[in-house]
This record gives sequence, C-alpha cells and structure tokens, in this order.
Amino acid sequence: MGNSKNTNVTVKIVLPLLAVTVMTIYKSAAQEADKVASFKIGDVTVSVLSEGQQNNNTANLIGTTPEMLKKHVPDGTYPAAVNAFLVHAGNRTVLIDAGFGRNLFDNLQSLGTPAEKVDIILLTHMHGDHIGGLIRDGKATFPNSALYLPQPEYDYWMGNAERGGQAQSVIAAYKDRLHLFVPSEADDAKEIIPGVKAIAAYGHTPGHTGYLFESAGSRIFIWGDLTHAMAVQMPHPEVAITYDVNPEQAVAYRKKLLDYVAKNKITIAGMHIAFPSAGNIKADGKGYIFTPLQ
Repeated sequence: MGNSKNTNVTVKIVLPLLAVTVMTIYKSAAQEADKVASFKIGDVTVSVLSEGQQNNNTANLIGTTPEMLKKHVPDGTYPAAVNAFLVHAGNRTVLIDAGFGRNLFDNLQSLGTPAEKVDIILLTHMHGDHIGGLIRDGKATFPNSALYLPQPEYDYWMGNAERGGQAQSVIAAYKDRLHLFVPSEADDAKEIIPGVKAIAAYGHTPGHTGYLFESAGSRIFIWGDLTHAMAVQMPHPEVAITYDVNPEQAVAYRKKLLDYVAKNKITIAGMHIAFPSAGNIKADGKGYIFTPLQ
C-alpha cells in the first residue's frame, strides 16, 4: 500500500499554542494504580496505558559481562513492562501502539476514550506486543482510525509469509486507511502529521520508529523499543537483546538517539519502561541516567 492510494484521507492534529511546560503525572479515581497515568507536555496530554509490569531475566541480553550484571542487576532480573500510549492533542486523539490488547480497551474507557474515538494509530513496529490490540477475529478493533506504518516495517513483514502472520492480518484489516511513510533521521526529522515527527530507530526491527510530539515549546519522544532493560542499557547502551533483528544496528541507533534526547532535553517514554514509563535522560560519562517523571 503506497501513500498515493490514501490521498482521499485527510488527517490533522491541532496543537494549542499556550506555553505550558510543567509535567505532572496524575491519575483519576477511575484509573487503577499502575494501569493508566497521564501527564502534560505543553498543551498535549500523554497517557501511558499499561499492558503489564514484570521482571525479566538477564539471559535475553547480549553483550553483558558478569561484573556489569552484578553491579546493575544483582538478582539477575530487571524491571520491564508492556505499554501503549494515548495522546490527546487539540481535537485529535492519537494511539501509539496497541500492546497485546490485554488491558488496552479498559484503559481507554477509563480515560473516556473508547476505540471509536481514536483518530490515528502510529505504530513503532509490528511485534505482537505492539499490535495485538488492533484486531479481533481478523477484524479491526478501531473502526475509525487511520493507521500509520513505516514503509521499511511494512516491507519486512509483507515480504515473508511465515514471518508475517499477525502483522499481515493487521495490514489487511486496515488496508483502506493505511498510510505508509519513511522515517527521518533525528537531526533532520520531518512531520508526518502536524505536530508529530517520525524518527528512524532501526535495528530492533528493520522499520522500528519513534515519534516526537511537540506542543507549546515542549517535546516528548515516544521511542518504542529503543530499550528493553533500562537498568542495564542506560549505563551500558552497547547491550542489545535477543529480540533485536539487527543487534548492531539497534545499538548504534540507541546511542545516537540517547545522545539526541539528552542534548536537547527531550522527555522520553518507552513501551518497555516500567511504570510510569516516561522521564528524562542525562548523559553520564559513557552511559546515561534515567529519571522517571514524578
């Protein structure tokens, strides 16, 4: 599916212009602890939608040393999560990834946003823990949403029938509202829709992409699976994970993008960062320090 086949669909995000930069996490009474939390980036409201929190074993990490693990994860496990994110930007509602679909729809309802009210879905990539909530019984679960997918990701999953399974089913279910694009490099990022830039973060998958939202002078980079094990990969970004299709490329992009967000003081959020799953990055010698939002 090429962009030329989707010219009949017009999508806009309107970002208010008031300069509000304070970021405070808050929960409503209807939201369960560690399931949903919301915070402001400028005038945009970002909500983390937790699909689950857990500890993972370090056996799936690549490039560690015994000394490294003893220092940073002495019990042999690290905090992890599966998250999606919802962004309310002006009169548009944007979902970034869809998790397993385990808690997704309850979480959306707790925010007063049923699936029918989601205007746009942006996919970082098409692993099952990012697209599971997009279909049920082979049918689209978001009836009114335009689906944005990086072209290299589309090519990867559509190019192999055995590999493509669930991803191909999602593409088929949303084919009439599918928008393909090529992500930009961070230092030359371009908008794919107003207020949102798609930034290449290749390596975890061939088309893995993060999304940079900007409002009223504030920015948040929702980086998908740029990291899986923050406790290890912040001090040692050279560590990869067995889920990476191209570990060397994943490491290179992780180092590049960590440097980018640290230098530019951009708030980040990630699909596998433990709740509340967002915060700020600061360079610390060869590694980085992550401070969660409070």
